Amino acid sequence: MAAVKTNRPIRTAIVEDDPASRKMIVALLQADPDYVVVAELAEGRAAIAALSHLALDIVLVDIGLPNISGIDVIRNLKALNPECNVLVITTFGDEKTVTSALEAGADGYLLKGTALEELKRDIRALRDGGSPLSPMIARKLLNRLQKRAADDKAESAAETSLTPREHEILDMIAKGFSYAETSKICGISPATVHSHLKSVYRKLEVHSKTEAVYEARRRKLIH
Repeated sequence: MAAVKTNRPIRTAIVEDDPASRKMIVALLQADPDYVVVAELAEGRAAIAALSHLALDIVLVDIGLPNISGIDVIRNLKALNPECNVLVITTFGDEKTVTSALEAGADGYLLKGTALEELKRDIRALRDGGSPLSPMIARKLLNRLQKRAADDKAESAAETSLTPREHEILDMIAKGFSYAETSKICGISPATVHSHLKSVYRKLEVHSKTEAVYEARRRKLIH
């Protein structure tokens, strides 16, 4: 949802322990009359203590901070002020850190080195309801989602795959053999045939042999 625009300046805080990086971001924001920088902080614990008393619209936070991680700053800030937009600007681009920051409540994630004009545009996008991500971060998140989808698909396939014996019994039932005939041909008891068919029903999520045959053919498990 896009943020409601007001005439007052956007209250912003920067949490960054590197003086040069902090100075650059402050200068970028101060050059724009739409923003007012109300706090500059270099340590995690100090940031949590200070930010809890400020009515902020945006916080730009690094991950690698003294005392405690920027992730803890994000988590605490979001608990106190869920409406505040938090943008990570950091050198840490590994999947674990990115995921932890986003789970903590970060609304965007940029890697340091972003051109100033792009950074300015990303901050504006954040305030307008967007979630800016560096291309490398977006690719990592996409790869993570694709891998998760592939794993889920493989797990689902494993759960519904039939054992050779289940496949054999279902194929015989599909060809019209009775339970007794199937039992004799396979050299197993009728009770075992029933047991295998119950397993087939569970895997195919059906309740009868007719449904099982139909579903197995639909999934191309039998012909």
